[in-house]
Amino acid sequence: MDANGELGERGAGPATVAFQVRGLTKIYRTGEVEVRALRGVDLDLYEGEMAALLGPSGSGKSTLLNILGGLDHPTAGSVRFRDHELTAYGEAELTAYRRDHVGFVFQFYNLIPSLTARENVALVTEIARAPMAPADALALVGLVERMDHFPAQLSGGEQQRVAIARAIAKRPDVLLCDEPTGALDSKTGILVLEALERVNRELGTTTALITHNAGMAAMAHRVIRFADGAVVEVKVNATRRPARDLVW
Repeated sequence: MDANGELGERGAGPATVAFQVRGLTKIYRTGEVEVRALRGVDLDLYEGEMAALLGPSGSGKSTLLNILGGLDHPTAGSVRFRDHELTAYGEAELTAYRRDHVGFVFQFYNLIPSLTARENVALVTEIARAPMAPADALALVGLVERMDHFPAQLSGGEQQRVAIARAIAKRPDVLLCDEPTGALDSKTGILVLEALERVNRELGTTTALITHNAGMAAMAHRVIRFADGAVVEVKVNATRRPARDLVW
C-alpha cells in the first residue's frame, strides 16, 4: 500500500477496485430543514480488503454504507461496484444487487426468536445463488456446537456471530458492518471481530466496518476517517493488529 492510502501489490497482482465513489452527496430534507449527510465524498474500496470507517456519530459513515449497500440513493455523485453503476439502478436492480452481492451486519442482531441459529441462517441460503451450508457458515464463526439453540439461549456475542453467519452464508462479495460490536462489552466484541477477521481472511470478502472506536481500527488494512460528511484522512496500517490483541 502506498502513502496515498492505496493498496499496492496483494497476492499475485495489484489491488482491484471494488467500489469507486465519486462526488457522493446526500441531503436529507425535513420541511425547511436541510441536513448534508455526505459532502462530495471521493473514495475507493479494494477487493478483499478490510476497511475501517472511523468517525463520530453524524459524520456520514452509516449514510455511505447504506448507499454502498443499495439501501439508499444519493442526492448527487456516483457509485460503481465492479462494472455496476449503482447510482443508475432502479429498485428492482438494487434488490438483485443486495441479494447477490452484499451481506449486512448491524448493531442489533435481528434474529427470529422462534428459529434456531441454523434456521436463522437457512433463511438466507434459501434465496442465494450458491450458498454455503448453514452449518458451515456457523462453523466459520465458531458456533457449530450452538447451531440448534434459539436466540434466547445465546449470549449477545453469540447472537451477533449468528448474524454474521447469516450474512456470509450466501457468499457475498461485500460485507458491510455498521457498529457490529456497539451493543457488546469489549471481551465479547473481540470474539465478534475475530469472526469478521476470519471471514475476510478465509473467504476474501471485501469488508467495510463502521466504528467510532479508534482501537478497533488497528485490525483493518486501511482506516478511513470521516468528519462532517467528508473523508478527512485515509491511513494505511503498515502492520495490522489481530483482533484478539485489540484493547478499547
